[in-house]
Amino acid sequence: MSGHVFGRQTKGHLPIIAGGEGVWLIDSNGKRYLDGCGGAAISSLGHSNFRVLEAAKAQLDAIAFAHTGFFTSEPAELLADRLIEKAPAGIDRVYLVSGGSEAVESAIKLARQYFVEIGEDQRAQVISRWQSYHGNTLGALAAGGNKWRRAQFEPLLAPAMHQIDPCYFWRFGEEGETAFDYGQRMADQLEVKILDLGAQNVAAFIAEPVVGATMGAVAAEDGYFKRIREICDKYGVLLILDEVMCGAGRVGSFFASEQDDVLPDIICMAKGLGAGIQPIGAMLCSEKIYDGIRQGSGFFQHGHTYMGHPVAAATALAVLDEIDRNDLLKNVQEMGDLLLEKLNERLGQNAHVGDIRGRGLLLGLELVQDRQTKTPFESSLGLNKIIKRIAMEQGLMIYPFGGTVDGQSGDHILLAPPFIFTPEDVGELVERLGKSVDLALREIGID
Repeated sequence: MSGHVFGRQTKGHLPIIAGGEGVWLIDSNGKRYLDGCGGAAISSLGHSNFRVLEAAKAQLDAIAFAHTGFFTSEPAELLADRLIEKAPAGIDRVYLVSGGSEAVESAIKLARQYFVEIGEDQRAQVISRWQSYHGNTLGALAAGGNKWRRAQFEPLLAPAMHQIDPCYFWRFGEEGETAFDYGQRMADQLEVKILDLGAQNVAAFIAEPVVGATMGAVAAEDGYFKRIREICDKYGVLLILDEVMCGAGRVGSFFASEQDDVLPDIICMAKGLGAGIQPIGAMLCSEKIYDGIRQGSGFFQHGHTYMGHPVAAATALAVLDEIDRNDLLKNVQEMGDLLLEKLNERLGQNAHVGDIRGRGLLLGLELVQDRQTKTPFESSLGLNKIIKRIAMEQGLMIYPFGGTVDGQSGDHILLAPPFIFTPEDVGELVERLGKSVDLALREIGID
């Protein structure tokens, strides 16, 4: 190889991907890696789905690209219809983009423009949560609460973005406090923040139904999002749910918000929507918001070159067909339950595995120095990086990350395998993961 690629990091060398077969990835040396994380919860159908690949090829033969300033396309129209059929009540329009960060940028800008269009142009403040992740473009990064990703770019981040605490009962619930009461207490922080900023100034609150990369599959407690919805309604604030990682079936329902019984105003999705076969994302909004633009200027002052890309839309349509045809949401639920059970059997008694959590096939394990006190390992050890390296040596691809607790300390492992996982695949994943964790702990001096 020429060595001119500017990769994610400048140190070390990555294996070269050569092929894929179901839930396996194969490098140029023929080594096989079990896909335990879908890259970053992307490859929902594995790596060799013939029907989706053929759908993409067929669209290439018809027309690959036409700019949406001049044309719409049949795949884009059909995909929007299919997504609205599945969407929560009130959601009526689909804005197709190329990925999650674009979806979040679109949502934030739409929220702002909506209020301008209806004559409430003082509403410009956006509230999110610490330890969230909403994307890497500057607007999405400012909205997010991943302190490690934000740190060096702080001078560039918009001051209109504000954060409240995450809903993270296992770590931050107080002694004697129920999970429900904790969730209500955390949700009530939103009201405090809205009043602090001035209710007339707040445009939106954005949150992940299940926090993915930053905390490792942390779902909100029952009743949390219902209370959030009440607060948003009370003060006229839009509720944006970021389902980029946890949506498109990843947690066992097509939209993650279904499991929290909450109706958002805007939904962001990407990743599994295209199953990694084509880059695609979507921002879905309510009829009320769309009508605010339609009855006002009639023009959303925003746009991306590859939005509504016909090949990407055709691919996503085929992905939805595969999910429905093969009843894959049922398999996500069943394999998610089985994986959770097997993880608890193999690692649940490990003194350094503090919590095993998540929904469907979005699961996380939090690693701790002391299980009783929940004290994290020293970040200088880089435990999550060691686990990732050893897992790759063991032929297992997982998604470990650091800064779980506060953006600096804490280690977790995120698991997000393909929806086509079988019981045999679950067993293989747990066996290789257990060995990888054991070897990593041994490497830092823990037997």
